[in-house]
Amino acid sequence: MVDQNGADQDGIFIGASADGRRQSLVFQRANRHGLIAGATGTGKTVTLQGIAEDFSRAGVPVFLADVKGDLSGIAMAGSPTAKTHDAFAQRAKEIGEADWSYADNPAIFWDLLGEQGHPIRTTVSEMGPLLLAQLLDLNEVQEGVLTVAFTLADKEGLLLLDLDDLGAMLGEISARADELATTYGNVSKASVGAIQRALLQLRSQGGEHFFGEPALDIHDFMLLDEKGRGQVSILAADKLMASPKLYATFLLWMLSELFEALPEVGDPDKPRLVFFFDEAHLLFDAAPPSLLQKVEQVVRLIRSKGVGVYFITQNPIDVPDTVAGQLGNRVQHAIRAFTPKDQKAVKAAAETFRANPGVDVAKAIIELKTGEALVSLLQPDGSPAPVERTLIKPPRSRVGPITPAERATLRALSPVGGKYDTPVNRESAYEKLAAKAQASAAAAQAAPAPAGRAPATAPPSVWDKALTSATRAASSSIGRQIANQVGKQIFGSGRGASGGGLAGSLVRGVLGSLIRNI
Repeated sequence: MVDQNGADQDGIFIGASADGRRQSLVFQRANRHGLIAGATGTGKTVTLQGIAEDFSRAGVPVFLADVKGDLSGIAMAGSPTAKTHDAFAQRAKEIGEADWSYADNPAIFWDLLGEQGHPIRTTVSEMGPLLLAQLLDLNEVQEGVLTVAFTLADKEGLLLLDLDDLGAMLGEISARADELATTYGNVSKASVGAIQRALLQLRSQGGEHFFGEPALDIHDFMLLDEKGRGQVSILAADKLMASPKLYATFLLWMLSELFEALPEVGDPDKPRLVFFFDEAHLLFDAAPPSLLQKVEQVVRLIRSKGVGVYFITQNPIDVPDTVAGQLGNRVQHAIRAFTPKDQKAVKAAAETFRANPGVDVAKAIIELKTGEALVSLLQPDGSPAPVERTLIKPPRSRVGPITPAERATLRALSPVGGKYDTPVNRESAYEKLAAKAQASAAAAQAAPAPAGRAPATAPPSVWDKALTSATRAASSSIGRQIANQVGKQIFGSGRGASGGGLAGSLVRGVLGSLIRNI
């Protein structure tokens, strides 16, 4: 059965095996997560795009992390003049997809930097000390100091919205370290300085754009268009690859926000939202055990919120076993077994599929051509189907990026319009602590000096000292000239003048004293 948008009401058609057996992703099991893996150039992006657009047609909102910048084409219909047209048309014919035709999809563009889409922001408080410590690569001691800053800000009603607020709060706990030691333990200036340097590095990577207001309303990832199609939210993540920790932390933050915001629904008739995370290894590489545990927990529990998570990666062993064990729907493209790691991946992938006597998985993985994949999807009863060698259906939308002009037009027509484009800077910790410091300085300046003590004067500046030295030098020269002239006029220039020795001594003594005091 199909709905008004032409989508299958029971599931998503993935492709067909050589004997015509259709492989479909059942909607009721689509929130059990999935994996799309394979070497570069084997067809992962095309597979991802075809699945995402069918979710949208079925009324399921989709989030795509566009790492390579080539998923934006999902917003535009494909074209018969495209280079891929003949190959796609032939493939659709081979798998018996008679109604295949080009179509666009509703899309909203996002960008943490605010350049290629609506900016995505969160506040420092919403991120929390655990994820922020991971983002800043802090050790346990520094993470403890960061937690003190969050705790004190909450206790004293100081909002932590952006990185300026956090920097000001760190300065505050450093200044009050002795006072806070009895309640929170030692707060060393060395640890505060290390966190401040990490914040500076984060700023240099563009991280300051991610923190502030207006903060993202996570429900804006779950919109439908006027035809009932799910909006496809596309995150421009190409520049984020230079900041892998920011990318990974952002993805985990989104999942955590969804988990907290959405009610329990169990296994709905179809997912409420589906995430596709490209370059999944960035989420797991060099992650500490505490973060991996958090990822595993969120992926495991968010299923009950009706959210499906699909990881896309070149090598299936990039995903830790604790997470991979929760990925019930699998599409495995070819792996080029040129290295020991690749050979290990082939073996690992072969062992994860439900066996099919008619398919030699280990052999097929290295023989698959572009557009082919080994597919095993969850059946209606929740069990995985036996693996099948499958020719993947072609997408209906454009393969490749859209033009800047097309992006600008789509952004102007976005349903979230100007909701996020203009930043808001309300009074928070930075402003309040700055006002407090100014008030303290003004009070200290206005306070009277203690009795019996001269008023405090500011120490002379370098400029003042230079002027004083120059004045003394000039005065000394003038004074010496005056002394010589006075002496000559009083006693004359002759050596034999009566009393000249005593008088000369007196004059030199008096004038010398005057000169030294000028």
